[in-house]
Amino acid sequence: MAYVVKRLLTMIPVLLFLSIMVFSLIHLIPGDPAQIILGQDATPAAVQALRAQMGLNAPLFVQYIDWMGRLFHGNLGSSLIDHEAVSTLIAQRLPVTVELAIGTIVVALLIAFPLGILAAVYRGKWADFVALFTSTVGLSVPPFWIGLIFLLLFTVKVHLFPSSGYVPIWQNPGHNLSVMILPMVATGIREAAVLLRMLRSSLMEVVDQDFVRTARAKGLRGWIVIVSHALPNALIPVITTGGLQIAGLLGGLVITEQIFSLPGFGQLLVQSVFSRDYTTVQGAAMVAALIVVIVNLAVDLVYGIVDPRIRLNGGRS
Repeated sequence: MAYVVKRLLTMIPVLLFLSIMVFSLIHLIPGDPAQIILGQDATPAAVQALRAQMGLNAPLFVQYIDWMGRLFHGNLGSSLIDHEAVSTLIAQRLPVTVELAIGTIVVALLIAFPLGILAAVYRGKWADFVALFTSTVGLSVPPFWIGLIFLLLFTVKVHLFPSSGYVPIWQNPGHNLSVMILPMVATGIREAAVLLRMLRSSLMEVVDQDFVRTARAKGLRGWIVIVSHALPNALIPVITTGGLQIAGLLGGLVITEQIFSLPGFGQLLVQSVFSRDYTTVQGAAMVAALIVVIVNLAVDLVYGIVDPRIRLNGGRS
């Protein structure tokens, strides 16, 4: 419990620092933000009205305190373009990105773990070669390029999957899967390549240790030794890599959502940046930062579950 409390307390300064960075976004813009948003043809009265709406006439510290106060009440402000609550816009878009992220992780695990275990069991043989080839190809080819190839092949040529028309999974699961499967696989291949390389390397290191050789000397089969003895001890670096991948997945999904026309969180962020909807940009950036911090916290907690020595030491070993 002390380990969990300590980890939760470390989130406070991190979130405060991130909130200052996100809040400063709008004030780092050269010139008057209200004038930039309205354009050079805007009247002084309109500029002053927008400045008042955005609270830009108050001192900077007061603006920050007011903004933080609204954040604590779940109020991210209103969109300057759509005139809707930013929290509502994010709530509408976030489920698409979460579904895409979960699908990407599932694809990555389905590719990385079987191939990684086979590479360790059949070290130096055909399975090891396949794992190396897969990880090299996955790391060499950008996800957006794979996505474009998928669209050209499976949508334009074969007409197997639709190119757009997202619907929530609870409304039409079949159509939802037909739209989401290509972006999930396109993004998941690269994540699988990173995970596979780390899992293979970690397993190769563990299988050379004495306790694994002892298990083999007792007559256990190769795959049983790998799964029951080597794999649990090889998971720490894999969890580290997986946690960093999940935290960084938001950035990759922004491009994927643009390619496959998915109305997700990343597309909202990109559209807000191009339309200079700074209130939405601030809210979306703060939510993205919060997600990354929570994922890192979850990774730290999983560390403690997988390896109790980390809990006793009060941190990562």
